[in-house]
Amino acid sequence: MQAIHDGYRGLGLILNLNWDRILYVLTIVVALGFGTLLGSLLQ
Repeated sequence: MQAIHDGYRGLGLILNLNWDRILYVLTIVVALGFGTLLGSLLQ
């Protein structure tokens, strides 16, 4: 149980430190998906 708790705290720390990078990558993925959808509708 302690190992799970420590692992969860470690994951929370990683997300807390890198949330802006994760948001940046997700924004690019969403933009590429939207561009693909729009391109397929316009052809």
